[in-house]
Amino acid sequence: MSLGLLTVSGLCASGCDSTPPKPAAEAAKPAEPAIPDEMQEAAKAILGREAQVLAYGDLAKTGKPEILAANVVPKTPQNQIPGTVVTRAVVLEKDDGKWSEILRADEHLKNAHGFLALSPRDSIGGWRLQWEQNAEKGLQLYFTPVKGNSDPHVLPIGVRWNPETKRYQSMDRSYEHFLLESPSLGEARSTIR
Repeated sequence: MSLGLLTVSGLCASGCDSTPPKPAAEAAKPAEPAIPDEMQEAAKAILGREAQVLAYGDLAKTGKPEILAANVVPKTPQNQIPGTVVTRAVVLEKDDGKWSEILRADEHLKNAHGFLALSPRDSIGGWRLQWEQNAEKGLQLYFTPVKGNSDPHVLPIGVRWNPETKRYQSMDRSYEHFLLESPSLGEARSTIR
C-alpha cells in the first residue's frame, strides 16, 4: 500500500502541475490596433499629454475622419464609479487637412453653437461616458454627470450627430429627437433677503 502511494506521489511530483492551464483564447489575445500617430497628436494638442483616443474613424458617417478623445480618470479605490469616467472629452473632425473641435464635454456640454440642451447649469467635475458606434446613425454618446455620491437616478444625456444641422446635438429623453442648443445656461438668479 505504501509502495502504491509512493509511486502515485512520485508520478504526481514529476508530472502534476498545481497551476491551472491558461485558456488558448487568453494566450492568443489579438493585439489592439494601434492608434495612428496623427490622431494621437491631435488629441494631445487639444487635451494635453494625458489625452486618450477612445474611438476614431468616420464616426458620424459623414465621410470625414473623427476622433473621440478624453482625459480619463484612472480607476482607484476612491473611484469605484462603473464605466469610463472623464474630466474632459472632445470630438475632433478633420476637414481640409486640419483637425477642429466639434463637440466638448468639460464643465458643460458644448458645440460651436452653444450649450447642449439638458446640460446641467452647475459646473460638472466629471462625466461617466458611454459610447457606441451605430452602422446607420454613427457615434452615439451618453454623458452622465458625476457628482460626489453618484445618484443612480440621474439619466444620461444622449448626444449624436444631427445630419440636418450638421453638428452634434443632445437628444430628448426618448433618444429620438434632437434638441437645440442655448447660447447661455440661463439667467443667473439671486435671492434678495
